Amino acid sequence: QVQLVESGGGLVQTGGSLRLACAVSGRSFITYVVGWFRPSPGKEREFVAAISGGGVSTNDADSVKGRFTVSRDNAKNTVYLEMNSLKPEDTAVYYCAAVYGSTRYRRRDEYAYWGQGTQVTVSS
Repeated sequence: QVQLVESGGGLVQTGGSLRLACAVSGRSFITYVVGWFRPSPGKEREFVAAISGGGVSTNDADSVKGRFTVSRDNAKNTVYLEMNSLKPEDTAVYYCAAVYGSTRYRRRDEYAYWGQGTQVTVSS
């Protein structure tokens, strides 16, 4: 059984930064791709970023390229999402998800395990 718990959300002003964390419990953490998602107009869960088990391969949505960085610390079973230059349209509940698969996975139904989410609010 794989469980994911997000943390680090909060209220920040436009242009500010936040770092989200996704703590993953369960065996073989290093074999899992971990992704980040958020709701968007027309999509229940929009892909944001993903990172491979070894941390070598990442994949970012165009809307966050150059502003968000995904990383992981396999010694701590934790994946991070560093968010900089935040905009009001980044306001959302952010979810992390895990799958034994590929960083090319961008659809919600491709991920097997999900956290409960953490709220990020960017004020203008």
